[in-house]
Amino acid sequence: MAGTAVKPDGLEEIRARIMSDPALILDDKDVMRVLVSASERGMGDNIVDLRGLAMERLEARLDRLEETHRAVIAAAYENLSGTNQIHRAILRMLDPDQFEDFLRDLGGDVAEILRVDAIKLVLESPTATPDPALDRISNVLCVVAPGFIDSYMSAGRAQHSGRQVILRQAIPSTDQLYGERSSELRSEACMRLDLGAQRLGGMLVMASDNPHMFKPGQGTDLLAFFAGIFERSMRRWLA
Repeated sequence: MAGTAVKPDGLEEIRARIMSDPALILDDKDVMRVLVSASERGMGDNIVDLRGLAMERLEARLDRLEETHRAVIAAAYENLSGTNQIHRAILRMLDPDQFEDFLRDLGGDVAEILRVDAIKLVLESPTATPDPALDRISNVLCVVAPGFIDSYMSAGRAQHSGRQVILRQAIPSTDQLYGERSSELRSEACMRLDLGAQRLGGMLVMASDNPHMFKPGQGTDLLAFFAGIFERSMRRWLA
């Protein structure tokens, strides 16, 4: 029995399990890291084990791939969630048979579905004057003078971009749309509306007190789709 190491209880069982299923060790990064480190220490300080270096690089690469995978999954989920929100809002928007109900739902159920704090429908008119009758119908509709929409969407700049959808984290300093709530709102989506030939411009704006709800760099495809459905609905009401 001389020269034969005595194995502790259970060690033979562990060895047998590893021999029958090496993946128990190979798939465990922490265990493999410890084994490689022990192997490097056994070789001395003057020897570089390329296997260890390769493993470190592979681990770093795997971590980056996992992080990218999580980001892609999160973006896909967010996109799917946003698509479902837009679809639900459109279906609710198409329910009313009366224009007053349409405006009321726009500022109520539709705004709630989209999780925004304010929605305004802005229409240009050459006779834009305060009208108590409009105020009684809804606080969503806002009638403005011609040229207001271009100026508002360009934030007062001399030229506007002509884009249909603009996202920003700053609300222009005017109380004309949101009134006293302007100071509470932190981000905004502006959608230009084509209401048909011989009609002045229109705009749909959504605002939130969350500064990250709308910001430059976000995708605008879903909002452009929503605006397209909305302007077609408006043409029906204006016909």
